[in-house]
Amino acid sequence: MTKVVFMGTPDFSVPILKGLIENYDVIGVVTQPDKEVGRKQELTFSPIKKIAVENNIKVLQPIKIRKEFQEVIDLNPDIIVTCAYGQIIPKEILDCPKYGCINVHASLLPKYRGGAPIHRAIINGETKTGITIMYMDVGMDTGDIISTEEIDITPEMTVGELHDKLSIMGRELLLKTMPSILNGTNSRTKQNDEEATFGYVIKREDELLDFNDSTKNVHNKIRGLSPFPSSYSMLDGKIVKFYRATIGNSNKDGVPGEIINIYKDGIGVKTNDGEIVLKEIKPEGKKSMEVSAFLNGINKDELLGKRFEKE
Repeated sequence: MTKVVFMGTPDFSVPILKGLIENYDVIGVVTQPDKEVGRKQELTFSPIKKIAVENNIKVLQPIKIRKEFQEVIDLNPDIIVTCAYGQIIPKEILDCPKYGCINVHASLLPKYRGGAPIHRAIINGETKTGITIMYMDVGMDTGDIISTEEIDITPEMTVGELHDKLSIMGRELLLKTMPSILNGTNSRTKQNDEEATFGYVIKREDELLDFNDSTKNVHNKIRGLSPFPSSYSMLDGKIVKFYRATIGNSNKDGVPGEIINIYKDGIGVKTNDGEIVLKEIKPEGKKSMEVSAFLNGINKDELLGKRFEKE
């Protein structure tokens, strides 16, 4: 049976690893080092390490794989499959397996190379994205394309919903593509670098919502960061996180960020060109909640005219 080494870290990679375990001989898993999580800073396995341990698969966790690559090579895999591993893989590993090093990437390359392709596709208002199976090279998601599959991004879809759909799609496309890679009948298409765009990792400053932007862009950002890591703004000096919103149709005057309408199940906030209606939020120190529940406990009239502002 084909010997596979899998390299990955987050939840997105889990269905892909499980699919490989069910169909191939996974002889090793490479994942990021354990992290201290939560208030108690408890050392926590990555989702991929948990699956590997459950299946008695050897786990390697190099701090810097560019320097600590020999253990991977010593496993002598026939093929290496990567998905959201989190480090740049050195040429020494890429050149090791006879069938190459294959990556499952959550975009239609060359669009959205990088670490946050799912978030960026929604934030930028894309209506389509997909999965690309590709050969890896020394660049960042620049290798030759083997196969792709496309999916529609619906107008209300969040990054969490799209993440889960693409994760399953990645597993299915990989399992469909693997036989052709192993028997040498797969296609191989070079990427057009001139068409490349980038899905850069989300930083804290990216999470701040700017109501001076258009309603459409505000809506895309809320759903493109929901539920993780979530967008936010400040109200009365406290952080409010946003998880779900709809585009409103109020023409009331106001300044961007101002609360201009209180609905039964939403808060209407002025944007640069209209209104965004907040439907699900998380006030500082509380759990996320439907806005209808939030409104039950406050004086609605006092909310009108208040303004969401930057830090």
